[in-house]
Amino acid sequence: MGKFVIKESDAGCKFSLVAGNGQIIGTSQVYSSMDACKNGIESVKTNAPIAEIEDQTKEGFEEKTNPKFEIYVDKAGEFRFRLTAKNGQNILSSEGYSQMAGCTNGIESVKTNAPDAEIVNE
Repeated sequence: MGKFVIKESDAGCKFSLVAGNGQIIGTSQVYSSMDACKNGIESVKTNAPIAEIEDQTKEGFEEKTNPKFEIYVDKAGEFRFRLTAKNGQNILSSEGYSQMAGCTNGIESVKTNAPDAEIVNE
């Protein structure tokens, strides 16, 4: 079972979604307040299960409506995804994957783990 881990710093707070095996699936932006950070977590819990996948690595890809997972290739040539909420805000970003399969597995892990993940402060 996954969990959302909130970390606070001088700059604000952010969260990571961590799978049951301890791997970080995705991280958020830095929020200015704890309330905003917790709202971000709730947004991931709500949007992840219903989000479609938009594969931006394909030429002429079909644009999906928000919420959605956007798959793209970063400057280092790795596959990444980001989850956007209904309002288009980026609410979760992945680390880089060397293979597309790893990236799509990461998305499935978010869909599986996020809805029931507990929230812990670190």
